[in-house]
Amino acid sequence: MQRYFLDADHQENIIISGENYHHIARVMRMVPGDKVYLVFRQQETIIAEIDEITEDTVLLHETGKETQTKELPVAITIASGFPKGDKLEWIVQKGTELGAAAFIGFPAEASVVKWDQKKLAKKEQRLQKIAQEAAEQSHRQVQPAVKLMDKTSFFAALSEYDVILVAYEEAAKKGELAHLAQVLQKVEKDTRILAVFGPEGGIMPKEIEKLTEAGGILCGLGPRILRTETAPLYLLSAASYQLELLKE
Repeated sequence: MQRYFLDADHQENIIISGENYHHIARVMRMVPGDKVYLVFRQQETIIAEIDEITEDTVLLHETGKETQTKELPVAITIASGFPKGDKLEWIVQKGTELGAAAFIGFPAEASVVKWDQKKLAKKEQRLQKIAQEAAEQSHRQVQPAVKLMDKTSFFAALSEYDVILVAYEEAAKKGELAHLAQVLQKVEKDTRILAVFGPEGGIMPKEIEKLTEAGGILCGLGPRILRTETAPLYLLSAASYQLELLKE
C-alpha cells in the first residue's frame, strides 16, 4: 500500500487535498475501496480506506492501525559538510531509507560548493521533498527533517545532542575501530546522536578540535577509506544491525 505523511493531527473524518490528493487520484488512479497508510503529526500510522474521490479531495475512514515499529530506537542525525554535485541528495535519500532521524548540511572548510541564501533555501526544499518520498517508499513512521546551516549555527547546535560521533579517516588509519561499536553497544533508547561527516576533502584539524571540545568521539569506519556519500550509510547500517537485528 502507498504511504502518505499528513501535516495534521489524527481525526475521525479524514480529508486529503493538495499534493497527496493529486498523487492518489491522478498518479496512482485509486478508486473507492482502495486502502493506504496515513502518518499523522504524532507519528501515529493508520490504515485508511477511500470512501470518495471528488474534484479536489479524497475522503477516507480508518480501518486499522499499524503496529510494527519502523524507527531506530535512537535518533541519529547525519551532519554532512557540503559535498559536490548531487551527493547530498543521495545521502538524504538512502539515509532516510536506513532510518536517519534528520539531516544537517553545513559548509565545512574543505567544501568546494558555495551556495548563497537563495540557493540554500531552494536546495533545502528539494532535499526535504527527497526525504519525504524516501520515507514514504521505505514505510517510515517519521519524515526526517533537513536543515542547511551556516558554520556558526552548526557548531552552536552541537549542545543539543547526547552523543556526537565524528567520522575521521585519521582515526581509521591509526587502527581505531572500536569507538563506534562501543557507543552502539551502550547507547540507551531515545538517545540523540549526531554523526558528523566531512566533504570530499575530509574534516580539517580546526574542525576536529571544535568537535572534540564539544564532546565529539572520533570514530574509524573500518580499515577502508569511504567516500563522503558512503560513510553515513555505513554508520546507519551498523546502528541498525546492533540496535535492531541483534536485539530480536
